Amino acid sequence: MNAEDAAPARLLVVDDQPDNRNVLNRFFTRRGFEIVEAADGAAALHLIAAQSFDAVLLDIVMPGMSGFEVLKAIRVNHSPSHLPVIMVTAKVDTEDVVEALQLGANDYITKPINFSIANARLQNQLARKHAERRLADHVQELEATNYRLEKEIAERKQSEERVRYLAQHDALTGLSNRAHFRDHLIRALGRMDEDGGGLALLFIDLDHFKLINDTLGHRVGDLLLIAIGERLKNSVDRPDGVARLGGDEFAVIHTVKGRPEAAGQLADRIMDAIERPYDIEGHRLGLGCSIGIALAPEDSCDPDVLLSNADLALYRAKAEGRGVRRSFLPEMNARAQARRTLESDLRNALHAGQFELHYQPVCNLSSGRISGLEALLRWNHPERGMISPADFIPFAEEIGLITPLGDWVLREACNAARQWPEQMNLAVNLSAVQLRTGNIVQNVVNALAMTGLSPKRLELEITETTLLDDNQNTTQALHQLQNMGTRIVMDDFGTGYSSLSYLRKFPFDKIKIDRSFVRELPAGNDSSAIVRSIIHLANSIGMPTTAEGVETEAQRAYLQSEGCTEAQGFLISRPLPFAQLRTLFADVADIRRVA
Repeated sequence: MNAEDAAPARLLVVDDQPDNRNVLNRFFTRRGFEIVEAADGAAALHLIAAQSFDAVLLDIVMPGMSGFEVLKAIRVNHSPSHLPVIMVTAKVDTEDVVEALQLGANDYITKPINFSIANARLQNQLARKHAERRLADHVQELEATNYRLEKEIAERKQSEERVRYLAQHDALTGLSNRAHFRDHLIRALGRMDEDGGGLALLFIDLDHFKLINDTLGHRVGDLLLIAIGERLKNSVDRPDGVARLGGDEFAVIHTVKGRPEAAGQLADRIMDAIERPYDIEGHRLGLGCSIGIALAPEDSCDPDVLLSNADLALYRAKAEGRGVRRSFLPEMNARAQARRTLESDLRNALHAGQFELHYQPVCNLSSGRISGLEALLRWNHPERGMISPADFIPFAEEIGLITPLGDWVLREACNAARQWPEQMNLAVNLSAVQLRTGNIVQNVVNALAMTGLSPKRLELEITETTLLDDNQNTTQALHQLQNMGTRIVMDDFGTGYSSLSYLRKFPFDKIKIDRSFVRELPAGNDSSAIVRSIIHLANSIGMPTTAEGVETEAQRAYLQSEGCTEAQGFLISRPLPFAQLRTLFADVADIRRVA
């Protein structure tokens, strides 16, 4: 029972006879009612307008306004369930009773009043009122609950739809994702017979997109990807056939209908669309793309095979210099299989002990004696024999094997160098991947600690491509390595775009002149001028130089005459396994005997 139910019921007694009102007042007061009296209809309506009552006892026959008129006025604003009205009449006239009930009376009692009946009928109306009020409250609660449930269901449906959308679409561009794109491809392949033609599958990879992310930030990169997605949708006949497969790679399904050349034409349109400049947050950006194309049914009708073929064609396009489109050719499968075999063999080679180090001497041109050796990695494949580093080093970087392989080279070479004469240094090449991982400093420390080699005898060679990222981690690592006492050497100097600027920005101790310039010495005028300039530049800042690829006495003599510090190449010695180094050290007195 709530507070309203526990309070005394307020009863309005309306009768023009004071005696009647007094009798009713005494009777119902003793039964817990709060009684308010009105002597006529106008007073009753005034009280009802100003106060709240639980029920009304209303006499029918009164001067002025009759009980019927008062009842009609009450019912304008109060329903029978809200304010029960029991009519009091001195005569049991069927017509009066019917009229009262028709006007909205809840019940009636007759005079002389039987108080027990009057009380019973009043209690009945109050109980009904309370029941109806509780029912109304319950209905209201149910309606509120129903509204809340409907809202929750709607929100859940909206959430489920969002989850389904995100499961099928790229969150950034709104394009189909890889899984949804594959389903779309399956449906498109199934419709080929109905459409009376074939389809083209295009894989699109943005060229050098990472550079934009690294230089301008990921926000600009994301906005650029969104703009590219819009251009792709505008380039095809069915926008739902465009997908972002991940990163900076997109895909397109296009109906060709018996015109295979249409795939190439579409690829050209896409390349033109992507290459148009972009204005993003104040930056005017431009970039190209590479495209791989596979056709159905010519190349396959199997969705997974078709996806693989398009990927192989894209790989060929990127390998041939980017910015081109290439269609799938059957021989690409053979190359892909050979690549997978090479990857499997390469992952096993380190554990199987198939790698070995050869060492190529570096000769001081002034003294004619060996000043150091460069460690060069070789892969002795059990079936294919010696495999050139040019064939597996880039692949090892691509698949993430270069870091453990580089650590092994560092430890193995330091251990070998510890057994050489102390005046001979060790040179070891570092890849860009090793520097980016952030562990190279600790790995060098560990290798030196394990082998006991002095850090002053260790030279770490890096190429200009290693510095292209120009990030803080690379610069910090190079400074830390140099502070340890190791020497930092710039390899293949002169072949990049910004070699001179790197000499100012990074802590190099030596530069190595690329073999492509040494090859034409001393006759090549351009090469001679370049080599002379490099040597004189290095000498002016007190930096030693090493010329790579020295194969003739004339080359050696020219380099020595120009002031080059060291020479390395077949004139001095080919790379040798560790077992042959002792003989080399014992026999070599000067460069002529080495040659």
